[in-house]
Amino acid sequence: MPPHVPADGGPAVRGVDQVAGMTAMDPLVPALAGLVVDAVWFLESCDDDEVDPDSAVKMMEGVGGELLRLPLDQRNRLLQVLADLAEAEQDAARREFLESFPSACGLVEEQEE
Repeated sequence: MPPHVPADGGPAVRGVDQVAGMTAMDPLVPALAGLVVDAVWFLESCDDDEVDPDSAVKMMEGVGGELLRLPLDQRNRLLQVLADLAEAEQDAARREFLESFPSACGLVEEQEE
């Protein structure tokens, strides 16, 4: 069988919930979560001459939409990873962004203060 076709005959491209070898405790999970947060933070904080505002909004909405399509158990894992990253973060601005990210993306309901 060609290398791009799985031996089980299944689809060559697997969904997020089927990534081979990725477990809930995989160190790749926090690394990727941090990268997603940083990419959204970059888009949100860019000046209009750095990134087209409409493109930035479309990208951020796309990220939020993809995260909302995660199965509930993976969404909960992501929320825990984000909380862990925020707790460990030394930079106050990034910590604040990490803490606000779940509600900003619609992963949780905004809490009234």
